[in-house]
Amino acid sequence: MRSEQMRELPAAALALVTGRPVSLYATAVLRIGYGLLYLVFLLREFPHRHEIWGPGSPWTPALAARLFDQTGWWSFLLLSDSRAYFELCYGVALVTSALFLLGWRTRATSLLFAVVVTSFHARSIFMTDGGDNLVLLMSLYLVLTACGRRWSLDARRERRKAARAAGTTMRAKGPGPTARQLRDARATLTTVVHNCGVFVIAAQVCFLYGSAGLYKVQGSYWADGTALHYVLHLELFQPWPALSHFLDQYPLAIAAITYLTVLTQVAFPFVLFGRLKYPVLALLLGMHAGIAVLLGLPVFSGAMIIADAVFLPDRFYTSLPRLGRRTARRLGVRLPRPREEAAGGPVLPQAGPEAPGLKLR
Repeated sequence: MRSEQMRELPAAALALVTGRPVSLYATAVLRIGYGLLYLVFLLREFPHRHEIWGPGSPWTPALAARLFDQTGWWSFLLLSDSRAYFELCYGVALVTSALFLLGWRTRATSLLFAVVVTSFHARSIFMTDGGDNLVLLMSLYLVLTACGRRWSLDARRERRKAARAAGTTMRAKGPGPTARQLRDARATLTTVVHNCGVFVIAAQVCFLYGSAGLYKVQGSYWADGTALHYVLHLELFQPWPALSHFLDQYPLAIAAITYLTVLTQVAFPFVLFGRLKYPVLALLLGMHAGIAVLLGLPVFSGAMIIADAVFLPDRFYTSLPRLGRRTARRLGVRLPRPREEAAGGPVLPQAGPEAPGLKLR
């Protein structure tokens, strides 16, 4: 019996990878989250853009170019020293982030967004931190995914197109067998690439948490429960000094949070296939919220919180509208009734053998 199950594993794995794109809502959340995060980041640094990335930065274009010769990095910001060119690039970055957030022509804008993030990251690489590194990695991984299939302008356009096609009485002649085979092969290929991209994203997050937890285990301050105490006394990470000193008055709570942080990070990769992952994700959410407020690292915390969304199933995201309407009714808020969607449901069917011609983005 066990040998038969072992023989069925490759077929089951192949069906999982090629059958249909997984986590479409989760990748949509990642697209919206990272697009919004980078847009807010660029707007926040708008008054300081020249000092960080512009031609007048202390890290001059000449120094950046010399570093690129050694590291292999590249940035379109160095194609010209003109101030007008830099302003144009900054405007393109803002527009690209907004379009990526909205999911407009996601196949192209996801690639352009990755180029923008890579270029700005490389231009002043010594001013980046862990949050910037994660945003860079995720922007590259999202190019592989079908992150525009849900909650996007692309999905809205596809629904309208399906509605118009359903209302047409005249039927066009179907494609020939060769065209149909090519279409099926394209759908299968894009499904495989999407699923592999989702797997890489999940593996990256697991590696981040696992390695962070194991490194903490080796530190004496984490072992004796005093690491958070010392962190709260670092002036560089004290946006609210009064709050940091207030929390430091409770050493028992500080020690408990320190140990819980290590335990949660080490355990995270091992609880993903059970229901225990939900309380662990809730603990991580609280941890990152605390890091954002106490240590003044909102970009890092936001990047990690958004990355954690890949582990929530699609049924969780599809239940959010119903939960919102139910909560609104309890609060006495009247909401418009949801419109009837084309194709018999609120979302398009997932691409796969049953819908081989459907675009993944």
